[in-house]
Amino acid sequence: MNIRQAKNEIKHTVEAYLKKDEAGDYEIPEIRQRPVLLMGPPGIGKTQIMEQIARELGVGLVAYTITHHTRQSAVGLPFIREEEFAGKTYSVTEYTMSEIIASVYRRIRDSGQQEGILFIDEINCVSETLAPTMLQFLQCKTFGNQKIPEGWVIVAAGNPPEYNKSVRDFDMVTLDRVRYMTVEADYRVWKEYARAQHISGAILSYLELRPGNFYRVEADVDGMQFVTARGWEDLSNLMAVYEKLGFLVDEQVIREYIHHADVAEDVAAYLDLYRKYQDDYGIPQILDGCVRPEIYARIYAAAFDERLSVVHLLLVKHIIGLMKARKSLSMFSATISREVMDIGWMYQKDAEEITVQPKEESQPKITQYMLETSGRNKLSDLAQIIIGEGYKRVMVFCDTKFNTAALANQLARLGFSVDCLHGDLSQNERNRIMQNFRDGKLNVLVATDVAARGIDVSDVDAVINYPDRCAHISYA
Repeated sequence: MNIRQAKNEIKHTVEAYLKKDEAGDYEIPEIRQRPVLLMGPPGIGKTQIMEQIARELGVGLVAYTITHHTRQSAVGLPFIREEEFAGKTYSVTEYTMSEIIASVYRRIRDSGQQEGILFIDEINCVSETLAPTMLQFLQCKTFGNQKIPEGWVIVAAGNPPEYNKSVRDFDMVTLDRVRYMTVEADYRVWKEYARAQHISGAILSYLELRPGNFYRVEADVDGMQFVTARGWEDLSNLMAVYEKLGFLVDEQVIREYIHHADVAEDVAAYLDLYRKYQDDYGIPQILDGCVRPEIYARIYAAAFDERLSVVHLLLVKHIIGLMKARKSLSMFSATISREVMDIGWMYQKDAEEITVQPKEESQPKITQYMLETSGRNKLSDLAQIIIGEGYKRVMVFCDTKFNTAALANQLARLGFSVDCLHGDLSQNERNRIMQNFRDGKLNVLVATDVAARGIDVSDVDAVINYPDRCAHISYA
């Protein structure tokens, strides 16, 4: 399961364990309330979800990373007391209250919360002397001779052996007394958390292009190389402050958080490009309404990663500027992509997404074909398809404004009634062309995929990609 599913399941478990019957007794007896054992890679947010669960349920939380503590923290310190057995007096070893148990009682006293969660992290990574104590804790819900207070749910977490050499396996007796959950890193789920935490836009833009680099753990001749969710978040926090101070985040700085040489190098190169795009495209000037003509040509011809980065830069600068002056902001689009929506959500607080579904999905009714043709025969093959199939209303998509105008001229010379749509047209020109297409005065409309978005025309016989650069959702 992913970390969100784990959170929901643990939250449901805590609610179930703390539910009482009419007599005020727990419906699941304490002896049947199995501790939750959550196993997963380091740095994916196990501690964070425990804080969220406690806050959402209004219960207490005491959290310990047990590898930071000694056996005395768990079982208490020994002291000698005298007892009499069968008429003889003996010196007997007793133990003070466990530091961990004392922390639970202290939490109850200070907060007034009688119920809560005791969270023990890295439970299977303890020293040899502490391992039996952890087994006793999971099996008997005690530390030393002290029981966990009633109404406190035990949740423990650990790492699989591939992530930690000091991991100890649990025996069957222990596993038969716990609820065992396995959690994996999931970028899609972490991205939602990242929005709320305002993780660096540059980092999220990079991970959209390289989702495989979100979480990596690899062992090679140089030792363990790894990238974790915690590393990305901590790097993001540093980048935000460095930007305010005017400090440069270079590859060396990135390597201090991203402990994977190839990924750190790749991130550093992307950040250089990201900054370069901001300068080359003149993002501040664009937001001021001063767009150089060559910028349109460049963005139309840009690769996907460059387009995504530029869109992100524009949204970040624009939305942050708007949010300083406005208490609310609405964004509307008929064809906005999930990637761009994610970017927008990063910088909105308590945002709501409203999606209006079409009455009927058009995609399943579209039959798609691919025709292989050479550059020399491409135009004649296109004309033959339109004429041979008897199409009366056809839309043809091209990838650039230049290709759109060129193809429209070529088809006009062949006798077709044709016009074209691209980004340089005024709204009046666009409306005129679209009305002619709807009225049947044009039988071929050539358009760039961007300019054609939002077109609503019924009874289109065929949609042709020329060349095949458009996804079918663009014209569906």
